[in-house]
Amino acid sequence: MTLYSLRTTAGRENIVVDMLLIKIKSEALNVKAVLHPAELKGYVFLEGNLADIHKALQGMLHIRSLMEKPIGLSDIQRFLEAKRIAVDVGDEVEIVGGAFKGEKGLIKRIDKTKDEVTVELLEASMPIPITIATNFVKILKKAARREGGEAPVVKEEEVKKFSLEDLRKAYSEGA
Repeated sequence: MTLYSLRTTAGRENIVVDMLLIKIKSEALNVKAVLHPAELKGYVFLEGNLADIHKALQGMLHIRSLMEKPIGLSDIQRFLEAKRIAVDVGDEVEIVGGAFKGEKGLIKRIDKTKDEVTVELLEASMPIPITIATNFVKILKKAARREGGEAPVVKEEEVKKFSLEDLRKAYSEGA
């Protein structure tokens, strides 16, 4: 199979991908993959037989041109690699994809297993927490960190000590 590059109307790449996938499946065309890297505007990549790709593109909206010169996998490899950005709670970020694209917010929580962050939008009249993929945020300002990046140290003499009896008394009084 060979890779080809398709120029589309910028901002309409996902619509083109959806329409292509429907047409490829319904007509059983020999096209193995359709890819639109989020960071590359106006381009969709197709892997398949050139004649079948031409059939898939017939009558499609938002298509500018098909580059009939095949491209190598190495040319698009960087778009296929997962990118991890180091984010921390308290970082100010801009959302670069999805429904809240262009909004700014603060990271309130990080779920490393799902590679998601919960962001509280800054310009909303009420705090709105949204959970999005980490690759949909761009760091604008890192959270202020103490020297060494460690948590603040509380000295023992600064901690008020309570006995078990004090805690029982406070609990019974509702304080």
